[in-house]
Amino acid sequence: MAVLDGALRLLSLCLFVVGCGADSDGKPAGRCGYQACPATDPGKLNVHLVPHTHDDVGWLKTVDQYYYGAKTEIQRAGVQYILDSVIPQLQADPARRFIYVEIAFFYCWWNQQTNEMKKVVKQLVNEGRLEFINGGWCMNDEATTHYSSIIDQMTLGFQFLNDTFGECGRPRVAWHIDPFGHSREQASLFAQMGFDGFFFGRLDYQDKRNRERLREMELVWRASANLPKPSADLFTGVLPNGYNPPRMLCWDVLCSDEPIKDDKELDEYNVDQIVSYFIKIAHNQAKHYRTNHIIMTMGSDFQFQNANMWYKNLDKLIAHVNAAQSAGSDVNVLYSTPSCYLYELNKANLNWPVKTDDFFPYADGPHQFWTGYFTSRPALKRYERLSNNFLQVCNQLEVLAGLESHSGPYGVGDSSVLKKAMGVAQHHDAVSGTERQHVADDYAKRLAKGWDRCEVLVSNALSSLSGMKQNFIFCNKLNISVCPRIEGLSKFTVTVYNPLARQVSLYVRVPVNGTKYVVSDPKGSSVLNQVVAVSNFTKAVRKDRGYAVNELVFQASVPALGFSTYSVSKVSDSSVYSRLVRSVRRQQNQREKALTVENEYIRVLFDKDTGLISGIENLHKNLSLPVTQCFHWYSASPGNIENSQASGAYIFRPTGKYPFPLSKNVKTYTVQTDLFQEVHQNFSSWCSQVVRLYKNQKFVELEWTVGPIPVHDKIGKEVISRFDTPLKTERIFYTDSNGREILLRKRDYRPTWPLNQTELVAGNYYPVNSRIYMKEGKIQLTVLTDRSQGGSSIMDGSLELMVHRRLLHDDSRGVEEELSEPGYDGKGLIVRGKHLIFLDTVHASAELHRLQAQAEYMAPQIVMAEGTGTPYSTRPTPVTEFSALKADLPYNLHLLTLAQWDSQSILIRLEHQFEVGESSVYSKPVTLDLANLFSAFKITSVEEMSLGVNQKKKDMSRLTWKTMQEAKTLNSTSSRQDPIGYSVVLNPMEIRTFRVHIQHR
Repeated sequence: MAVLDGALRLLSLCLFVVGCGADSDGKPAGRCGYQACPATDPGKLNVHLVPHTHDDVGWLKTVDQYYYGAKTEIQRAGVQYILDSVIPQLQADPARRFIYVEIAFFYCWWNQQTNEMKKVVKQLVNEGRLEFINGGWCMNDEATTHYSSIIDQMTLGFQFLNDTFGECGRPRVAWHIDPFGHSREQASLFAQMGFDGFFFGRLDYQDKRNRERLREMELVWRASANLPKPSADLFTGVLPNGYNPPRMLCWDVLCSDEPIKDDKELDEYNVDQIVSYFIKIAHNQAKHYRTNHIIMTMGSDFQFQNANMWYKNLDKLIAHVNAAQSAGSDVNVLYSTPSCYLYELNKANLNWPVKTDDFFPYADGPHQFWTGYFTSRPALKRYERLSNNFLQVCNQLEVLAGLESHSGPYGVGDSSVLKKAMGVAQHHDAVSGTERQHVADDYAKRLAKGWDRCEVLVSNALSSLSGMKQNFIFCNKLNISVCPRIEGLSKFTVTVYNPLARQVSLYVRVPVNGTKYVVSDPKGSSVLNQVVAVSNFTKAVRKDRGYAVNELVFQASVPALGFSTYSVSKVSDSSVYSRLVRSVRRQQNQREKALTVENEYIRVLFDKDTGLISGIENLHKNLSLPVTQCFHWYSASPGNIENSQASGAYIFRPTGKYPFPLSKNVKTYTVQTDLFQEVHQNFSSWCSQVVRLYKNQKFVELEWTVGPIPVHDKIGKEVISRFDTPLKTERIFYTDSNGREILLRKRDYRPTWPLNQTELVAGNYYPVNSRIYMKEGKIQLTVLTDRSQGGSSIMDGSLELMVHRRLLHDDSRGVEEELSEPGYDGKGLIVRGKHLIFLDTVHASAELHRLQAQAEYMAPQIVMAEGTGTPYSTRPTPVTEFSALKADLPYNLHLLTLAQWDSQSILIRLEHQFEVGESSVYSKPVTLDLANLFSAFKITSVEEMSLGVNQKKKDMSRLTWKTMQEAKTLNSTSSRQDPIGYSVVLNPMEIRTFRVHIQHR
């Protein structure tokens, strides 16, 4: 009998591995997706066990340390061992399932496998028993990420899965089990990528209690106020145990729960106890859900390094619980996946509740609001944003210059290194700032390596497109006036590349040591320029990294999707500079009368006694608003008698509602030139600001410098910039969602449950990815940020943004390290950033901040070069100005993506960047002819794809859901068939993605 059983098992395994015959349920082999789902029992409570691992792409250890299992003294976690261990266990039994999420790790593992192992894995994927869920390069954060980078990192993972596994590798379910709050834009993007559903693990504790009571743990998330239903509707489920197994049922090498001991001869036989317990918790969980299907996540952080432990116990659990049906149990337990669970919910054909807001802020207790990470590690947040900017430049030039961008006079160019580094940087413990210091350093190092490779590509491309070979210099510290290779030159060029699909004008500031220069535009005409002294503020920040005495400032105009090259020559004359210095010093002492600075559009007033901003006027609209701007700091809680919770990398918990003003009186001096006016404000030895108005600019630029935050008094500090006005805002303010749609916020209020507010400041903080504003009547005050920050309106008429934080205690969420960054010299991090302030009418403000926000995150790339260069053989006539477009895009359209897809095709994403009703001018549909868009190449074929480029748009078909609001079936997403000629229409907030074949002209 034993011999026969062994033979049958071997035969079953053989049939499975080679893919012949049938599965255990008699269905044909080689299925995936919903067709691979196991059978359920309609008359019982079906418990879907989901074996899974959650593998952070960096957190306590670096990405590589996690993959290889290094630094076990920090954490016993090795991803390679998880995949090595799981695959044989799946081979051993066709009933078993496993899901995998983080493609950055799977990509590493896959490239180390033999061809034989790859065949086995492909067969498992084709059988639907190894299933990829989510499918992004990482499981990205949702609060501090920009929608452009979210799309890119998801697309990167999708591309690998599609190229490697085809249709069976396409994820059908989004899975964000660990991010600390969930954005509406994230759900909208998931829906547009073709996902049928979305599951997450973290939910505010009050929200969860309410949803459990109402049995609304599963719902339809209406994730856009602009896109037509159901294109941004996404079925969303809250997992019952976060992403952990039920208590007492963790059977991993990292767990300490008792295994199932099923030998009745043992004194410690525990099957009856475990079966009874399991049935009880299954029924208890089912009370909060609406169907006869529930899900249990069987796994957790870096689990399944010894998969045999899990599967051996799960096999026993399934067998013994199902055996109890003969004694009257109604519980049926099975191996499953999130997609199979979702499929059963869809077949239930119920009317589901609808949600239209987001899931911020997240709290797991009365004094535990996870709103500190909106600002944590502000320098890394800025570097990530700049890296996204440079990646788009790199992607575009790779397309425009073609093969010559890869191989040219500067070496081998490569965009993939930065793409992968940016993919990793979107992880919910990366750009969020919730990792350990050495891991943050590793993220920055990865980005720097990506920059290096892209700089070669950009250099090759610019030489090819301009016909000039130059000694290009990338000055990545211009914000602190550092560019050593340029500072002393008597002649150099400044090439400005504009990644926006519309012409831009910008002010260029270059560190120099001369006092007079001639600047010539691409046509050889002289350009007005100004030389000013490098401020003491900047000298203190840059320390020994640069020694330029002055800055050369001039205005550059750059065509759409192209570049302009300006020539700079030094002139020997110091008299101009000396006169300017004397003028500045006279202004320093004129505090007896109120100070103002103004240009053609804006006037900024300063209080003559305090030196603080006291008002802003819009001269064209005849608007005036008293505004006081100052820096304050909250005292970070170390934990107290009421609650031991401290402020940390994740959690923001100030000791009181009111922050301390950094200074009520500031020292000021002004710099006034024909191009700009500046007021330099010194708040303290570690905080300063420049209030700047450039000529013809419609906003006020505040360049702030904060740090090192002093902690000698043993108090952690959370620094904010606050704007106080008399506006009657009635507790209402507005923030963006991942840089796209705007959400209304109301202090001490949640739209979906009666809030018991327990933290008056932290409980009202929201992520601000690009802008925050408030309004009364026709007046709107808007603040644009240059990185993600936490922000709020704690009092009516007031806006605040947290710019920096330095803390002395860990917040007990696993990092076990206080957030006190060492900075350049180990004495503490100094951060420099910008806020752009708009005062205008409501509709005009929307137009201005939409366009400027895009201009900031797609800012021009400045590349210097020594001398004037030499002709480059591939282009006989040198070009000093270039545009890849035949005409600028209209203001309401944005070229979101122009990137090489594979050796045969490129990727084009176009987006309408205005909301419905946001602008009387720009909130209208736009028609665009792709065939007449580009001058650099000719489009030969166009195919519309899903947002994530893993499905043809015409093939997209999502599950449909009924809602309590409509009580009728929603139609699946329809594909649009545009007429021949490549004419496409974009409606407000719509993104359309095209895979295109081209011929370079």
